[in-house]
Amino acid sequence: MTSAPLLYVCVRPQQLAAVAEYESFRAAARLTPDRLATLDLVNEPLPDDVLDRYSGFFIGGSPFNVTDPESAKPDVQRRLEADLEKLATAVLHSGRGAGMFTCYSIGILTRLLGGEVSRGFPEDTGPVGVELTDQGQADPIFGTIARRFTALTAHKEGAAAVPPGATLLATNEGCPVQAYRLGERLYATQFHPEPTTRAFTERMAVYRDDGYFPANDYDTVAGRVLAASVTEPVRLLHAFARRFGAAED
Repeated sequence: MTSAPLLYVCVRPQQLAAVAEYESFRAAARLTPDRLATLDLVNEPLPDDVLDRYSGFFIGGSPFNVTDPESAKPDVQRRLEADLEKLATAVLHSGRGAGMFTCYSIGILTRLLGGEVSRGFPEDTGPVGVELTDQGQADPIFGTIARRFTALTAHKEGAAAVPPGATLLATNEGCPVQAYRLGERLYATQFHPEPTTRAFTERMAVYRDDGYFPANDYDTVAGRVLAASVTEPVRLLHAFARRFGAAED
């Protein structure tokens, strides 16, 4: 068992959604509360000793967008984007720790690697089909799940192509870069790997006026979500926690 716990890094200003997201990551990874710590990056800077204290990191989603004009980004967004770049760089070059960057934060990692983040690859709120690449099937984390699976998405931007040096692990037609790996310890997903369908609809309620779907269509969209089977994505987080943290079998 790895001695250091994993860390959930929150980049959501909305506390109700942030608390629920932590619980979703913890449950999916099958970690006890003492094995998954929390850092609220919206209100706290990244500690200098983060790699000494934690064996790996789950980066949550956010209503922020990487493609927002820099002049329009609030100070907190610019700071947390810089901190996430610092964290990714530290993992990449130190050979310590591991990271799973999800949804919004895949854009931060893509930009850091010299890739393009584009508004040309949005996906509606709800379930989508995703397929592993051959490299995904061979990956020690992604290879633990079914080749074709359903995941939950809600995003306004996406990677235009796999960033330099990364290996494409999962794809679909609407957003071809659904997941990739950089080196052996950095992963990124465009889809949300952590929520149950019920948790996702509760998150939708928090963001129903943020432009991800027409607010009046909440019941219809929520019905599609609740009818979906999303058993595979959460298994990624458990596999990650077993490999880099202290999850139970």
